[in-house]
Amino acid sequence: MRVVWQLLTVAAIAFAGQQAVAVADGNPWLTLLAGGLTAVLAVAGYRWVVRKTEHRPVTELSGPGAGLALGRGTLAGVALFAAVILNIALLGDYEIRGWGTVSGAIGLLGFMAAAAVTEELLFRGILFRFVEKWTGTWIALVATGLLFGLSHLFNEHASLWGAIAIAIEAGGLLTGAYIATRKLWVPIGVHFGWNFAAAGIFGTEVSGNGTPQGLLDAVTSGPSAITGGSFGPEGSLYSVLFCLLATGGFLWLAHRRGRLVPRRRAERVDDVTTLSR
Repeated sequence: MRVVWQLLTVAAIAFAGQQAVAVADGNPWLTLLAGGLTAVLAVAGYRWVVRKTEHRPVTELSGPGAGLALGRGTLAGVALFAAVILNIALLGDYEIRGWGTVSGAIGLLGFMAAAAVTEELLFRGILFRFVEKWTGTWIALVATGLLFGLSHLFNEHASLWGAIAIAIEAGGLLTGAYIATRKLWVPIGVHFGWNFAAAGIFGTEVSGNGTPQGLLDAVTSGPSAITGGSFGPEGSLYSVLFCLLATGGFLWLAHRRGRLVPRRRAERVDDVTTLSR
């Protein structure tokens, strides 16, 4: 029941936020406000429900160093996506046609902040954390990564390969960031930075969602294996490669810090979670 109450709390806030964004009807400032408020309320709701159901300090969302961790994660997400776009562009499959809209980028700031926060709370903060207690790190990483990928099959231009790519990229990368830090701030930052770079800066599709135009008016063309096709660059083999490399880095760091939980010790994961330094 602890899992159920936590999922319901965050999901309810996420749903309310989606409705608020829909009511904003494309107004960039209202979308920014609705998305930012959703992110703040989701964090507050998660803290409240975890305290109520688990009777412990919410160390995964502790305040000290949160801003710095968010900033580092955001820069890492932007840099990773920029590396993907650079490689696609070097093959001549990404073309900038001109400037997009600043207003579009402003709206995407709020939209992507809400998406990053609520999805990380649901998939890493709740699902991964509880599954890891029962199965250990590796099984939990694979299981929740697959679930995260499959959840993207509901997007407008979804594809099976796109869902698999998301499971490998985001399922591994974002979970690895959480395992290495045992905090949610870095994965939230990476998630936000990647998504905002994709739509808000480089003007590409995000997970087949048909997202609004950002700062650049750009198009991709060429083999789907390189560009990701209608799903967007997240379906590119470059995205899979770079995210796998980053995932390996986070998991190596987690191993060095002693934060991987073997299956036989899964019940002791709370001891690992408290390691924040």
